Amino acid sequence: MQTAILIIDDSQTVRHQIREILEKTALFKGFYEADNAIDGFKLALNKSVDIILCDLEMPGMDGFKFLSMVNTRAELRDVPVIMVTSREDQETKVRGLEQGASDYVTKPFDPAELVARVKVQLKIKQLQDSLKDSNQALLELSNTDPLTRLCNRRCLMDFLDKEFKRSERSKAPLSLVMVDIDFFKRINDSYGHQEGDTVLVEMAKLLKSHVRDYDMAARFGGEEFALVLPETDITKAVQVAERLREEASELSFQGIMEKLSITISLGVSTYPRGQIRNVDDLIRHADYALYSAKESGRNRVEIMDE
Repeated sequence: MQTAILIIDDSQTVRHQIREILEKTALFKGFYEADNAIDGFKLALNKSVDIILCDLEMPGMDGFKFLSMVNTRAELRDVPVIMVTSREDQETKVRGLEQGASDYVTKPFDPAELVARVKVQLKIKQLQDSLKDSNQALLELSNTDPLTRLCNRRCLMDFLDKEFKRSERSKAPLSLVMVDIDFFKRINDSYGHQEGDTVLVEMAKLLKSHVRDYDMAARFGGEEFALVLPETDITKAVQVAERLREEASELSFQGIMEKLSITISLGVSTYPRGQIRNVDDLIRHADYALYSAKESGRNRVEIMDE
C-alpha cells in the first residue's frame, strides 16, 4: 500500500524540515504540501492521504478552522490530524483534541518524537482501514449467495423494502419479476447436483446481463430467482421478463449437458397496482403470477389479474 502525508504550514522552512525528517523513515511514498488551510483542505479532498500534519497558527485560517472543515467531510473523518504548534498551554491542546485532532507536536520539535507520533497515528490508521475492509467483506459475504454471487434473500428483502418506500414517496412504479427454472429437479436427477449448480450459475449470469445500475438480481431460494426493477411499470417489466424467457431457452451447456435445453416461468407484479400495499403484497402477487405461469404450461410470463 502506498502511504501519503499532507503537511500544512505557512512556513516553507518548517514544511521542508518535517519532510526531510520523514523522508528518512521511508514511512511514506507520497508527500503533499500546502502553505495555508484552504489549499490544504482541497488537497486532502483530492488526494488520498493517510496522515495530515497541520500548523495550528496560520494567517487567514487557523488549524482549529481546518479541523472543523475536516469534520464536515465523511471521507476525511478517519484521517488522523496531528497539530503542530508552538503553544504549550493545556487549554489549547484540549481544545484541539476535542475538535478532532489526533495528537500534538510542539515546536521546536524533536525529530525522534515527531517520527514516533507519526508512526503511532499511521499504525492506528492502518488498523482502522484493515478493520473497515474486513467489515465490508463480511457484509458482502452475508449478503451474497455463495454459488451464484447474486444477492441472497436477506439482501433482496432489504433492497425491496428501501425501494418500496422510495416508490411510495416518489409515486414511481416498482416492479418485481419472480423467475423459476422449469423442471429443475429433473436436471439434478439426470445430471447430478454439480451440473445443476452450473445451470443455476448460468441463469444468474443471464439475470445480471439484464440489470441496470439501480436494479437488483437475487437468488430467492433453490432454483427461484428475483429481479427488482425500480422505476419500471408493468408493461416494461413484462418486456424484460419476455426477453429473459426467450434468452433462457437459448442457453447452451458443455459436456454431458450439451444437449440440455432449459425454460423458465416468470411472474410479474408492480406497485402501485391492484391491491398491493406493501412489500409482502408485491412478493405475493409475483408468486401467484409465477404459480399461474407454471400451472398454465410453464415457459411463459404471467401477471396477477387486477
